[in-house]
Amino acid sequence: MAHVPASERRPQLIEAAVRLMAREGIAAGSTRAIAAELGVAQATVHYTFGSKRDLYRAVVETLTSEYIDQVAVSALPEGGGFDEQVRTLAHALWARVRAEPGRSTLLTEFTVLALRDPELRDIMRAHERTIERTAADILTGLAAEADQELATPALDIAIHFLTALDGLIQRYLLFQPAPDAEAGSRDGTGRSAENKTGTGTDETADGTAEDARRALDVLVETTLGLCRGPRGEGR
Repeated sequence: MAHVPASERRPQLIEAAVRLMAREGIAAGSTRAIAAELGVAQATVHYTFGSKRDLYRAVVETLTSEYIDQVAVSALPEGGGFDEQVRTLAHALWARVRAEPGRSTLLTEFTVLALRDPELRDIMRAHERTIERTAADILTGLAAEADQELATPALDIAIHFLTALDGLIQRYLLFQPAPDAEAGSRDGTGRSAENKTGTGTDETADGTAEDARRALDVLVETTLGLCRGPRGEGR
């Protein structure tokens, strides 16, 4: 393989690591596997990332930037009011979760591991703070443009929304069919077969997506309620 400058090789390795871990999990992200994913020597990974901590930090920072960029490029409705703009941004975030479930699963894995790993905890705390501050800044900007006085501090609203969204994402991912079981969940017509739980609830992917959509709408409305305050006093 032709020589590639370090400035170009690093983002290539990060994307290879993200792609591999999103597909197979954090445990699969060895330096050997990442090197094989990109088709380079294992020594290249060691040279680029001095430690596993450095690699994890780069992966989490990339995932964080992707989510922030998703919000930044979301088309806001022209002339739309404050409420409509908030709804648009929330659904843009959710659309990314549905389009790239592996990346969302990877972030969830990192969060769980961080509860036991002090070094990883520092990385995930930085991720959370970055997302929260960004969301608060966006909310503040939208409110200013719409002449909407926030009845609750923007950072508090951001933490409320993002914490609840994390829980919604985890539930959505949990109820998705496993990749190796998805084929077996289809009937002879190619449609998803019903999977009844002991409570008689349909646990199909389509049903879970609809549950999640309704829950997201509820979350957005409660978030807007925090923006307005009692009886819409923030207006």
